[in-house]
Amino acid sequence: MRVLKAERIASAAQADQFPAPSLPEVAFLGRSNVGKSSLINRMVARRRLALTSATPGKTRLLHWYHVERPGREVLFVDLPGYGYAKVSKEERKRWKGFIESYLDARSTLRVAVLLQDLRRDFSQDESSLIAWLAERGVPVIVALTKTDKLKPMRRAARVRVLRKAIGDAPAAVRVTSAQTGDGIPELWREIDALISGADA
Repeated sequence: MRVLKAERIASAAQADQFPAPSLPEVAFLGRSNVGKSSLINRMVARRRLALTSATPGKTRLLHWYHVERPGREVLFVDLPGYGYAKVSKEERKRWKGFIESYLDARSTLRVAVLLQDLRRDFSQDESSLIAWLAERGVPVIVALTKTDKLKPMRRAARVRVLRKAIGDAPAAVRVTSAQTGDGIPELWREIDALISGADA
């Protein structure tokens, strides 16, 4: 999946700072420190397009990245992580409203990629988010991340557990690793198929 160009074009701390809708958008969301920035960097073959941090809850802005490939241009949108316990209730409430203001009304949003650390259990937060997006007609891909952290047999067992936890939820599942690149071509193909279907 050759990437010709990838650059950050906008950041927003509140809804009135969102750039005008243009190209199809792919939103990346998940718990704090789940690896959104690392996955984005791997997908576009850039080391520091999306800035990574070892400090959970550090990303508090929405970031838009213009990604150009042969025959396809999209915008990746990196959303702030949720579920970080050391953030105040007021701050979490503000983040929730901020994120939902994007997900609920963005006319160019075509796909949501929900990241889930393979080593962590699927929770009600993720189930509710998939259902919430499905109600709004937004297709969801669950990207299982950090698979390189587990040995093959343990990895396969965790994939089975998480697939079972996701159950009949309306979401595709892809196993990925930003470290090794495993699953990245498959994730790209799934995104392309969903964008093409939405725009048909």
